[in-house]
Order: sequence, then structure tokens, then C-alpha cells
Amino acid sequence: MTKTPDSVVRSFIDEQEAGFLADLADWLRIPSISADPDRAQDVRRSAEWLAAKLRETGFPVAEVWESDGLPAVFAEWPSGDAGAPTVLVYGHHDVQPAALADGWDTEPFTPVTIGNRLHARGAADDKGQVFFHTLGLRAHLHATGRTAPAVNLKLLIEGEEESGSPNFGALIRREAARLAADLVYVSDTGMWGEGTPTVCTGMRGKADCQIDLYGPDSDIHSGSFGGAVPNPATAAAELVAALHDERRRVAVPGFYDGVVELTDRERELFAKLPFDQEAWLRTAKSHGTEGEEGFSTLERVWARPTAEVNGIWGGYTGPGFKTIVPAQAHLKLSFRLVAGQDVERVEEAFRSWVAERLPAGIRHEIDFRGGVRPCLTPLDHPALESTVRAMGRAFEQEILFTREGGSGPAADLQDVLGAPVLFLGISVPSDGWHSVNEKVELDLLRKGVETAAYLWGELAENFRPAAAPAAGH
Repeated sequence: MTKTPDSVVRSFIDEQEAGFLADLADWLRIPSISADPDRAQDVRRSAEWLAAKLRETGFPVAEVWESDGLPAVFAEWPSGDAGAPTVLVYGHHDVQPAALADGWDTEPFTPVTIGNRLHARGAADDKGQVFFHTLGLRAHLHATGRTAPAVNLKLLIEGEEESGSPNFGALIRREAARLAADLVYVSDTGMWGEGTPTVCTGMRGKADCQIDLYGPDSDIHSGSFGGAVPNPATAAAELVAALHDERRRVAVPGFYDGVVELTDRERELFAKLPFDQEAWLRTAKSHGTEGEEGFSTLERVWARPTAEVNGIWGGYTGPGFKTIVPAQAHLKLSFRLVAGQDVERVEEAFRSWVAERLPAGIRHEIDFRGGVRPCLTPLDHPALESTVRAMGRAFEQEILFTREGGSGPAADLQDVLGAPVLFLGISVPSDGWHSVNEKVELDLLRKGVETAAYLWGELAENFRPAAAPAAGH
């Protein structure tokens, strides 16, 4: 039996909640700040604490994995059931820097419960959202009478996410065989709001570059030579001006090749979210919206590709005037990509576009610095349907859908493991990720526990792997 009785799950969580929160508070006291070299031993202590707690939970394998940087934690608990899917849960145990002097009301590494909120650095991002899986798994086992989970369960909890995951790709490539899975769940995400539970279905990818434009061999007099030789600053401005067409679409030929368009159902579900555009603009510190014609603000941010000028400079920018034709000008651009787009193809198309638009006499270099592929789970994917059912049982209301406009390590997992990526999180915007007074809502943390308790049985009943897990893609 894999179906988990709801009432039994809730009773078990009631009985175990105090101990669960006490354990979480112990973990939150460890200042595992990956960006601070002086805290490297605390990051290691955090990894060792978690590995020990996972063994205590029942995982027969729980290891601290070394990387070229700070350690991660890997745990594994086989189901024992023939044909059971293999699921990998990703999260991170490192946290952002925090100090009372930053403006916190309480010491950031001394957890404090105020009303229904647990305040501490990492409470939401991401220790709370990692740790709810421990009690959720125990509730699953208790309610079903199983001695092992209904899925082959693996955990990979990174130690450098808040520092940009510099060694994560190498780590998962090295350990691809042990990480092989049919599904990957990223438990480092959020919901729309406390009264609007949602599941994220995808993240945009990213490519960024710097363009260096060279004209004269040195700055030259604009009176003697201006208007007779190409100006790299003018060339930079012309590139920027040509980057979008009159409909605010990216004007690079081939840029939209392969883009997976929004379905009518997705647009309908996005429109059901209680979006307040004026409040969003205040958060964006902006005074008006702009973007590709024919799409709402949320659709533009979540599901459409973009090209943004991040910086432009060149020539004389000091006080007064210096009448020159500058020798150089520079641009930094970033591209957010959506499902169906390929990072390498976008880079190639952009290089060709730039080369064709520059005048003779302007030399240029384009440096693309890495890239992140987009990921998207279709609404009819059986694992997503199982996730929505599990959340619906916990929240007892309709579950809606969001996407993430940014990019993250999910794409690395998808690329290397060749498995679909799904998202499971209970954090809300007011939790203050990376900010002062970070907190997690205790009732939502409990809903996360309950969702995890239901999810493994839902997947075992309704998701069947098409083939053996693939690794090393």
C-alpha cells in the first residue's frame, strides 16, 4: 500500500511537530555562510549535522560529499518495490550572510518564534524547505506501515548555492551514476502567497555576454576626424537601438527558433492569480510596464525570452567635455531563454547579427560567459499531476501554477541527469529571502511536511518511469 491516509498523517505531524521544530532550530543556529571564507568550517558543520539527522531519520546512506569548494550532502533510501520511480530532491544548506547590524530585530542565527513565524537566517531559504522532507517522510512511513519509502528516494543538498554554485556542475557530473533519477524535485522555491498555493512549472535559462568595440587605435580629436571615421560608441548605441523591433521583440534572426509557446490553458491559469500590477511596479521600483506586445506582465516575466542591456560605456565620462572620437566602447547584455531555446544556437545567432551590423573599421570581440538552459514541466506531466494532488490534499484548495523568471541550478540537474525537473516549495514573498528578519510561516511549513508525506505515494501510484534512469547526458 502506498496511499497515505490524510487523518493519520495529520495526527502524526501533530505529535512530532515540537521535536521537528527543535531540530530545525538547532540546524538554523549553524551560520553556514558559504560566501564568507571564515565560515567554511560552519558550512562543513552544517553538512555533517544534516547527514547525521538523515541517518537518524532512517536513510541507510547519508554522506558528506566533498567538492572543489564546500561540501554537499547526499542521502539515499531504496524503496525495495520493483518498478518504483527514483526521485532526487535538491536543496541547499548554505545561507546568505546576516548580522544584527544589518537591521535584524533579533540575532539572525538565534531562531525566534514570534506568533506563527519562525525567524532565522535560512528558515525559508533553504533549511526549512529541505528539512520538511524529514518529517514528511516519517509521516509517509507511519501512515502506510511501510519500512521504506514508496519511491527510491535520494537527496542532494548543496553547500554553495548562495555563492553561485561554482562547483555544482562538476560535482553532479562526477557523481552522475549515483544521482541517476527519473525525476528531480527542487525544494528551493516558493508559492504565490499564503492564500494562493502554487506549483512552479519552470525556470528560464540564461546567456550573457560582453561586447568590446574598437575603432581608432587611441582617442582622437573629434574636430579633425569626427564624421570621417567610425565611432565605436555610436556603433554600440546603434546595436542597442536595433536590438528590439517596434513590437518589443528581440530582432536577432533565429532568436525565437524552437520557443515553446504558452498554451491557452496556461494563460488562463496565470490570469487566475491575484496579480496587483501597481504593487508589482512598486516592488520593481519602476514607473511603468513595457515588453513584448500581446503578453501580460506575468507572461513576459515567466514565459517569454528577453534581451536586456545590463551596461553600456565608452569614451569620456568625466567632468566637463572632452571632444574625442573614443577608441573603445563596451556593452554587457543578458538573454533570458525559455523552453525550446538552445543556449548555443542563441549565441551563434547573436554573433552573426552583431557582425553583420557593425560598420567597416570597427573591430569587435564577444565573450559569452557560460549559459543556463531553461526547464519546463508540461501541465499534463503525470509527476506534476501527482504533485498538484499531494499539495491539494495538504492545502485543501485549488493549486495554481507559476514559473520563475530567473535561472538556477535546476538546469544543470536536468542536463546531466536527463530527468524532468519539478518544483516543490512553500515559501512566500514575505519570507524575506536574502533580507533582514527572514522567516518561515509555521502553518505553511507544516503544509510542506504534509505535501511530502502524500507525494511519494502519489508518485508510486501514478508515475511509471519510461526507462531506467539516465545519467551523464
